[in-house]
Amino acid sequence: MTESFDLEIINPDKTLIKSEVQQVTIPAFEGLMTILKDHISIVTFLRPGFIEAEISGKTQKFYVETGTVEFSNNQLLILSSTAINVDNLTKDLISKMIEETKANLKQLEIKDKEKYILNHKVDSLQEIN
Repeated sequence: MTESFDLEIINPDKTLIKSEVQQVTIPAFEGLMTILKDHISIVTFLRPGFIEAEISGKTQKFYVETGTVEFSNNQLLILSSTAINVDNLTKDLISKMIEETKANLKQLEIKDKEKYILNHKVDSLQEIN
């Protein structure tokens, strides 16, 4: 009996990954959530962080800022306009994204939810860098 399920990560340009996986960890607003085969059905939203997919014993990592997640009948669908394979991020791009995000955090009229999201974005990008 196989312990895998189907994963598909899609951004507006293309399908980033479509594969059988053993587990996937996502950065949901409720916290980090690991999905395994036969997980209960869920629909949730992503916050900035990493999607980590275990495929044949190896981990593929994707940076994401926002998106939606649906898991049902052992099929995990992640839709995100910001998902990008971490291997495709350069140090220069990461540094630029961190600088822009820190500048946005300094705005006076920023709401708590926006601060929460921007802080997670900075923390995640610094983890890569």
